[in-house]
Amino acid sequence: MTAAVLPLRFQVGARTLASVPRRLHRVGLGLAAVLGEAVPPLPPLDAGDEGWLVTSLPESRTLAPLGCVTLVRQRYERHHLDLAAGEAAWLATLSASARSGIKRKRRKLAEADGGTLDVRRYHDAAGFAAFHPLARRVSARTYQERLLGSGLPDDPAALLARAARDEVRAWLLFLAGEPIAYLACTAEGAVLRYDHVGHDPAWNALSPGAVLQAEALAELFGDRFALFDFTEGEGQHKRQFATGSTACVDLLILRPTPANRVLAATLAGWDRAVARAKGSPLLARIGERLRR
Repeated sequence: MTAAVLPLRFQVGARTLASVPRRLHRVGLGLAAVLGEAVPPLPPLDAGDEGWLVTSLPESRTLAPLGCVTLVRQRYERHHLDLAAGEAAWLATLSASARSGIKRKRRKLAEADGGTLDVRRYHDAAGFAAFHPLARRVSARTYQERLLGSGLPDDPAALLARAARDEVRAWLLFLAGEPIAYLACTAEGAVLRYDHVGHDPAWNALSPGAVLQAEALAELFGDRFALFDFTEGEGQHKRQFATGSTACVDLLILRPTPANRVLAATLAGWDRAVARAKGSPLLARIGERLRR
């Protein structure tokens, strides 16, 4: 594993106001590691490397290399869905209002398209080749791509190779023959990851993302996967659809240089200030302007 220059961001919500580059090893825990008990090994630092960024470390585990500067950048629940338990068990975990809401949104979207919900599935290399240009049209309009830089990749080569190995599941939702929402997931063994997702904001009133997510999950109970990994971060739909979660942190670990100590203290102060201001009317107005 080699280190890479990563931006350490000063953020308000999804918007980055400034960043400081550091050469770090990114150590990301997959769902199997999150649900296990081991502490991930940290790769050795070479000259010029400044430390590690460990993501999805369960809060119950300790990782503090001697003498290093450590800082928790995020706290969140890592949500997952137990597909092996079956669809009936999953539906039983949903509240009556959640089940009713899914049916209502599904019906509303179908009515807008002549009474039929147009969801198309792309589960092999040939299918993904057809999926990619259509999904890219949607991704280019999403906040995930515009604000977070996490849209569907322009180059489909890596995902096409994975699709040829039966490691990709992808879906598109159409309205009047045009794609308005997409979901692309990749597999690691029996775990399917929620990797790339988005919908055209022009259709927010029809909740296309939530409808497509529900349709995709219902289909996966007949597939080969045991777990669906909603990955890092929070989200109302993740809480609604998940059957379990693990309290996790993103942990920044830096060499104890004077510059890194100042950087860590500044990041910690910024994060505390943003957390305290979350409920303030001023920050709400700033956040609304940034979203626009």
